[in-house]
Amino acid sequence: MSSETIPEPWRSFLIDVDNFLSEETHFHCLGGFVVTQLYGSPRETSDMDFLTLVHRNDQLLEYAGVGRELHKRYKVYLDPVGIANVPENYADRLNEMYPGIFKHIRLLALDPYDIALSKIERNIERDREDVKYLAREIPLDIEILKLRYQDELRVYLGNPEREDLTLKLWIEMIEESRG
Repeated sequence: MSSETIPEPWRSFLIDVDNFLSEETHFHCLGGFVVTQLYGSPRETSDMDFLTLVHRNDQLLEYAGVGRELHKRYKVYLDPVGIANVPENYADRLNEMYPGIFKHIRLLALDPYDIALSKIERNIERDREDVKYLAREIPLDIEILKLRYQDELRVYLGNPEREDLTLKLWIEMIEESRG
């Protein structure tokens, strides 16, 4: 795999980020960046969400964060997610994006079930569209989604009864979209 397989502006942006770094840096990526770049959704996104509990580099964020030099140049940016509820064992299921291309960057994407469940609390229209896309294209197994929610996420949620309802509605939405 070569860097040419990465679509612009992400390719140039990530090459610049890689050149800025002086040591191996792991990004546990989630959100629209993963849904579009790894799982192929046609929707657009301008940020690369990553879990800050994995890596915090203020100099990098000064260089490649929202409103900074690289954002102005490429119209995309790094977006650290300070607080995100993700399934407990998500790290065991990470998928490397673009392996072997960069010297310092390792982009590790949450799997599609963990991506979907990371969106359950916010549950805005774009999140629901991403879940429907993943359910159709992967396709998501509803039983795995429910099990992972119950076993690895529910206990960490601020309002689990509300998210129980959201999951129920998502399952109905998925089943309806499958016909």
